[in-house]
Amino acid sequence: MHKPIKDCPPTYRAVITGTGSFMPAKLLTNDDLAKMVDTTDEWITTRTGIKVRHVTTDDESTAFLATEAAGRALADANVNASEVELIIVATVTPEMVFPSTASFVQRNLGAKKAWVFDIESACSGFIYSLYIVQQFIENGRINNALVIGAETLTKITNWKDRTSCILFGDGAGAVVVERRSDGSRGIIYSTSGSDGDHWEALNCQAYGSRNPAAKALDDPNKIYMEIKGREVYQQAVRRIVESVANCMEHCGLTVDDISMVISHQMNARIIESAAKRLNLPSEKVYMNIAEYGNTSAASVPIAFDECVKKGKVKKGDIVIFVAFGAGLTWGANVIEL
Repeated sequence: MHKPIKDCPPTYRAVITGTGSFMPAKLLTNDDLAKMVDTTDEWITTRTGIKVRHVTTDDESTAFLATEAAGRALADANVNASEVELIIVATVTPEMVFPSTASFVQRNLGAKKAWVFDIESACSGFIYSLYIVQQFIENGRINNALVIGAETLTKITNWKDRTSCILFGDGAGAVVVERRSDGSRGIIYSTSGSDGDHWEALNCQAYGSRNPAAKALDDPNKIYMEIKGREVYQQAVRRIVESVANCMEHCGLTVDDISMVISHQMNARIIESAAKRLNLPSEKVYMNIAEYGNTSAASVPIAFDECVKKGKVKKGDIVIFVAFGAGLTWGANVIEL
């Protein structure tokens, strides 16, 4: 049994009671990409661990994916949409500049009681969102929340850039979080961080106030994501290791206490390098990047839903979510199921 966390336990716990995910049916394999850019299945697999990714059609938007995943999570939790008090959507590919993607999800679900907003923290967005919900629930301000990570990254991918187009896929994952007063399980700790000095490592510069729609871009490729691979690799491994180590130290956990670490699925080599530094055995590090690619804020809830559905984790297990993304941003959550 793990040691108790250092802080006094709160009166209420934020407990994940339902999970759901949804991916578009259309697939893009490495062999498909080899027909579009100068690459091969072996080159992509060796460097990223990715084999295939799901891709939205023109008719499939971020809110559509988010709504589908949310509906499945609500059904799993046996919670009616009319009961939901808060909806957060983590995304960097919103339905539109405004209103928020969460507004469309609320409308689609008929969740009239909920107040809603989006979180734009890239790949760390779902982790940040859980941290926010944890505070609201522990303070007794809300009874439940719907937390969604949803992305349509292929809509802002430069399909002529072989270093980046091989990475990204579309999808959505969601969880229902409810207030419980027994104090025995739930989100027991969260940590987060950011460093804006490294914003250029991961960015998409159009069309914000710096490069507004009415202004001609000095580089037309600024409408797409830009990545500095070496810097991202180094920063990601460092911050993932720091975040998980912080969780373990604060909660008095050892590797033996942890049932599963579910990382943002950015690159298999990054996850493997971080796991090695943390002395985590491979069976305690979940990876599904081969089937989905990098789905940014959606990757952790998609992976968690898979873990639950496949029986990889069960009630009473200690699970750590961890992510690193543009901003730069990073964070982790410790959850007792």
